[in-house]
Amino acid sequence: MPDDGAAVAARPATIGTTAALRRELWGWSAVAVGALAIAGAFALLLAISRIPGIERVAFWPIDFFHKGLVIHVVFSFVVWFAAVFAALAAVAAARLAGGTLPLAGIGLVSLGGAAAAMPMLFVPALLERGEPSLNNYVPVIIDPLYYAGIAVLAVSIALAAARLLATARPQALRRDPLAAVIVAAALAMLVALLCFAMALAALAGSRPSFDFNEALMWGGGHILQFVNTMLVLVAWSRLASPWSGGTPTRPLAAASALLLLGALAGPLFYLLLAPFSPEQTRAFTWLQYLLGPASAIVAIALATRLRRPLPWREPAFLALALSMLLFAVGGTLGLFVDGTDTRTPAHYHGMIAGVTLAFFGLFFTTLVPALWRQAGSSRRQRLIVHLFAWGQLAACLGLFLAGGHGAPRKVAGEAQGLTDIAAMIGMGLNGLGGLVAVIGGILFVWTVGSALLRSPDTAKSR
Repeated sequence: MPDDGAAVAARPATIGTTAALRRELWGWSAVAVGALAIAGAFALLLAISRIPGIERVAFWPIDFFHKGLVIHVVFSFVVWFAAVFAALAAVAAARLAGGTLPLAGIGLVSLGGAAAAMPMLFVPALLERGEPSLNNYVPVIIDPLYYAGIAVLAVSIALAAARLLATARPQALRRDPLAAVIVAAALAMLVALLCFAMALAALAGSRPSFDFNEALMWGGGHILQFVNTMLVLVAWSRLASPWSGGTPTRPLAAASALLLLGALAGPLFYLLLAPFSPEQTRAFTWLQYLLGPASAIVAIALATRLRRPLPWREPAFLALALSMLLFAVGGTLGLFVDGTDTRTPAHYHGMIAGVTLAFFGLFFTTLVPALWRQAGSSRRQRLIVHLFAWGQLAACLGLFLAGGHGAPRKVAGEAQGLTDIAAMIGMGLNGLGGLVAVIGGILFVWTVGSALLRSPDTAKSR
């Protein structure tokens, strides 16, 4: 007989959706899945482009690598995460308002803006103009249309965050600890956007270039990591709840408070330190060391509360466990990076994959069921989690191995200059792992996308 936790997990999760919330939640889910589909298509191209000798394959578009890398990173790291944030912000706004989605018009404007921004970010990669800028955090194609897409997306996400903050009330926050963390993430999101704006003001009159984009995206990009970490803590807590006795309220509050304080330091760095100086750059870098302790607080709390035996066949628990594994591996690899070789992408790919895997679990157990739909069978969900998790782990370890033997970042084919056998093995492992992870991502997009396109089962509302 299955234990109580497994029985609970087998039932669709409900979050008390109204028609307005379902409409907005469906839209943000479609944006998120669409972003991941675009990112996955380019991930496949990039993974294959890094296989040693691929440049000798006729018609392989190595020259497209750099623009493709920009599109992959922006859609997998910026648009995908932003859409999940906005979906959770809508859910939190409705929960804090007692079930009715407040200011629904603002939510629809926000959603429409994000949908409009997607082609503005994608099309410049297909045009014979614009130079790719492989700067950190939010890479750029130097083209007015691309910059306009970034601006429209930023305004859209700012509206989603501001709507949540405008409707949150202290009494409601005390009753709903997960919603309270999403409110903290919304505040951190606005702080990140403020940092981007402060950087842009300091760069007034400068011509767009790699250095321009690196300076523009550095501070705000760091603060976005605090938003993403808060969201993964919400996802972990939600996924663990059937087997952990509920939300770990105090550890979650402590971790989110630490992360929010770290995020609030961002604007101070622009006010107290010379913009783009080595001191400011180091300050943002050192700020990242708060992410590990904050995530460890919640991870340890959840691990110690889990009931035994562990339900490894439950997709929610599997996504939770492998998300934590990838996040921890990525964080550990970050202790060895120097920014010049592929150990750096090994670090952040592990952490990003950990967050993404937790979001996969949220879609399976919470977001899709809230739309009165089912995201595939448990067997399909487990397959997706396994393919994505182990493929990403292999890809990260391959990048780390290659980087430790001199493989440079952000290049492909013969430009990598691979001569060391260990570096060649590492890049081959990265390509193979990336291919497996992309297959898992394709199955996720197909499964959730198909669920979104089906008619809702109104029986699930009861």
